[in-house]
Amino acid sequence: MNLRIVQAKEITEAVAKLCWEACYYLPEDVLAGFKEAERTEASPIGKSILQQLLVNAEEAKVNHMPYCHDTGMAVVFIEIGQDVHVTGGNFLDCVQEGVRVGYRDGFLRKSVVGDPLLRVNTNDNTPAVVHTDIVPGDQVKITVLPKGGGSENMSAMKFLLPGEGAKGVKDFVLQTIKNAGGKACPPVVVGVGIGGSFDKVTNLAKHAVLREIGVHHPDPHIAELEAELLEEINNTGIGPQGLGGTSTALWVPIETYACHITALPVAVNIQCHAARKKTAIV
Repeated sequence: MNLRIVQAKEITEAVAKLCWEACYYLPEDVLAGFKEAERTEASPIGKSILQQLLVNAEEAKVNHMPYCHDTGMAVVFIEIGQDVHVTGGNFLDCVQEGVRVGYRDGFLRKSVVGDPLLRVNTNDNTPAVVHTDIVPGDQVKITVLPKGGGSENMSAMKFLLPGEGAKGVKDFVLQTIKNAGGKACPPVVVGVGIGGSFDKVTNLAKHAVLREIGVHHPDPHIAELEAELLEEINNTGIGPQGLGGTSTALWVPIETYACHITALPVAVNIQCHAARKKTAIV
């Protein structure tokens, strides 16, 4: 079997471009979510805020500048085809270099401190958080998710008793959103992970926020839970920027995985209204 050769510099260049593109240009599904929320928002203040978000997104796009000053900690998801051979450099090093170059050349805020206790800024927004998966094929799929601090700080994880079931999941998700209030910059995308282990469930929740707004989980009972949570979250009255209204969340995607008979882990990864993400294929 012939392997496809990919130069490390191609990975670096792709990651660098994705970093600034993700911060400059909001995805079309998010803009569509803003427009739908603005159409249905009951609060005049909430409606005005949503209109301002649309104006801000257009200004960022036209002027090629960050949509939000918090350009986040870079979370990079990479699917590597099993028939790909990366040459010319260490794979993870070239990903980190891509983040370093992208945040420098894109004039993006550097928000990463090297030691969580000493709090000294690394001044280049590295290291990024990198998730890799080996998949069939001969391509490399790269997704950059610039994750802002406000929404990430309000995320949560909990082990429920198995008997608590769907109701326990809903109660935990709703309480997490109520605790967040306006601190997470709503309208938010609420990524939910259910199942797996301590580490897996938070990964599921993080992956969930990548799903396109409006696309339900393929399993009917999970899709029903997504719809119920979206309705109940929007009934909290938190509203855009926490100032009241009916548009607290744009979407509630859920990802699931098998789990131990004694456990029902649940994680909530909140994404602020600046739900930035950008993907490229190398």
